[in-house]
Amino acid sequence: QVQLVESGGGLVQAGGSLRLSCVASGRSASHYVMAWFRQVPGKEREFVAHSLSSADTVKDRFTISRDNAKSTVYLQMNSLKPEDTAVYYCAAATRFSQDYSDYIYWGQGTQVTVSS
Repeated sequence: QVQLVESGGGLVQAGGSLRLSCVASGRSASHYVMAWFRQVPGKEREFVAHSLSSADTVKDRFTISRDNAKSTVYLQMNSLKPEDTAVYYCAAATRFSQDYSDYIYWGQGTQVTVSS
């Protein structure tokens, strides 16, 4: 079992920056691929990034990183736009994928709101 706890969401102005954190716990947590997804009400869950790739909509603006010593994965978000507004989720899978159905464990989500 892996438990994921997200934090760092909030309200930020367009052009600003925000860093999301996801703390993973469980004895096997280090064996999983970690990724970020986002979702807005009524829309499908959208892939954001994992360590090998990121969505075209966030390339050159978002960066994913991992601190194994702290069992934490981060999403650094720069040059934020109103269309980045969503609930952001971290997730864990056994292989690299951009498909949400491949991810086994999910955090509770953290709201990011970007004002214009």
